[in-house]
Amino acid sequence: MQAQPHRRGQNGLPLADLEPLRRALHGHLVLDGDPDYEQARRVWNGAVDKYPALVIYCADAHDVGAAIRFARSAAMPLAVRSGGHNVAGLSVCDGGVVIDLSAMKGIDVDAGRRVARAEAGLNLGEFDRATMRHGLATTMGVNSDTGIAGLTLGGGFGKLGRRYGLSCDNLLAAEIVAADGALRIASEQENPDLLWALRGGGGNFGIVTAFHFRLHPIPSHLLTYSVRYRWAHAPEALRQYGVFACGAPDEVCADAALVTDASGERYFSVSACYVGPLETGREALRPLIDSGIPGEATLEPRTYLAMQSSNDSVFPRGRRYYWKAQFLQRIDGEAIAAMLAEYARTPSVSSLLVLQHVGGAIARVPSGATPYVNRDANFDCFPIAIWDDPAEDDKQMEWARAMWQAVRPFSTGGVYANNLGDEGKDRVRAAYGENYARLVEIKRKYDPDNLFRMNQNIDPDDGLAT
Repeated sequence: MQAQPHRRGQNGLPLADLEPLRRALHGHLVLDGDPDYEQARRVWNGAVDKYPALVIYCADAHDVGAAIRFARSAAMPLAVRSGGHNVAGLSVCDGGVVIDLSAMKGIDVDAGRRVARAEAGLNLGEFDRATMRHGLATTMGVNSDTGIAGLTLGGGFGKLGRRYGLSCDNLLAAEIVAADGALRIASEQENPDLLWALRGGGGNFGIVTAFHFRLHPIPSHLLTYSVRYRWAHAPEALRQYGVFACGAPDEVCADAALVTDASGERYFSVSACYVGPLETGREALRPLIDSGIPGEATLEPRTYLAMQSSNDSVFPRGRRYYWKAQFLQRIDGEAIAAMLAEYARTPSVSSLLVLQHVGGAIARVPSGATPYVNRDANFDCFPIAIWDDPAEDDKQMEWARAMWQAVRPFSTGGVYANNLGDEGKDRVRAAYGENYARLVEIKRKYDPDNLFRMNQNIDPDDGLAT
C-alpha cells in the first residue's frame, strides 16, 4: 500500500505530531482550518488579529501540563489565555500554542473559613456570583467578563480594593503548573518565594490552574452615588473630586471619568460606592453629594453583583481598544487643565479618560510584601480609546498616546502591570520598581529558559539582578 503523505494544517504543523497530545488531553484542541478556529483565535480586544498554530482548551491541570510539555518540545511560542482581556493581546500569539483555561470553572467556597478555591477559567462575574451566595467576596475588577487569573496575577483593582486590598493581597495560595509541566503548590508553607512572585508578578512563573482567596463579608446592597457634571463645571468638579478621593475613608471607592455622550457632548462623571452598612454610607459620601456643583445625580442602594457588572456595556467584546496608563498622587489645577484640553480632542464618542481610585488599604501594605510596588498612588489614570473601524486605528491610538503624554508631567512615573500594553522593558520595570530584581531571581529559579514570555516579561537574563 502506498504511504499517505503527511497532512498539514494551514499553519504547517504536521497533524500526525499532534496525535499523542490529542490522546492525552481531557479537553480538546483547535487547529487553523478547523470550523471553530476563527472564534478560537479571537480575544476581547477586536484590534488584536493573531493566528496561533493551535489552541488547546484545557479541562484540568493534567491538560495544562501536557500542553506545556508539547509547546516546549516543539520549541513553539506559548501564550496563556483565561478571560483574554489583555489589551495588547498577549494571551494569543502568531504561529504558536495558546493554552486556553476558559473551561476550568470549578469553585469551592468554604464560608466558615472565608476561603474560596477558584479555577483559572472563571471570570469575575462567575466568581462573584458563587461567593455572594454566602455573603462573601474579595476584590475582583470592574468588568464581569474579565478573567480572574490575569487580574489577580497582575495585582487586581476593584471596588473592594481600598477596604480589603488588591486581589493579589487576598491570594492565600495557588496551584501552578511550572515550565517542566509539573504541578506545584505555592503557599506560605510550600514554595513561599513563588507565592510572593504570583502576588502581582504576572504570568512569568508558570500557569496557575487554581487560586485560593481570602473572602470578606459584603452586604447584599451597597450605597452608590453616581453624578454627571456638564463640561462647563468639569474643572471645579474635578478639583473637588480630587480632594475628596484623597481624603476618603477606606470604605469609599470613587472612580471617575471624562466621557462623551452619543451627541458628542462631554461630561465629567463620578461613580462612588460605600463598602459597609447602608445607614453609614451617606455621611461618608456627603462631600460628593453636597458639593454644590450642579449635576445629574443618583443616590441609591444597589446589589453588589449589579454594581460589579454596571460597566459591562461600555466594554463589550469585539470592539477595538487601546490605552496607556500611569499613576497619580493628586489631581490639581495644571493636571486638570491638561486632562480637559486633551480630552476635548478625542475622535471617538466612546473613548474615556479614566481615574481609578486606589489607595486606602492598598497603600498600607509594605511595598516589598508583594511585587506590586506602586502603593503610594491615589489614582490610576488612563485614556481608553474605543472604536470599531480598522481604518481609524492610527488616529485613535495617537489620541490616547497624546492624552497620556499630556498628563505625564503629573504622574508618579509608576504604572500598573495589568494596564501595560506592548511598551518595552523600561515600562515593565516601572511596574515593579525596587521589586524587579527579586522577580528576576525567582524567574531564573522557576523558568530559566523564559518559556513564559508572552506577558509583561521578567527576563531571566536581565542583568539588573545578581
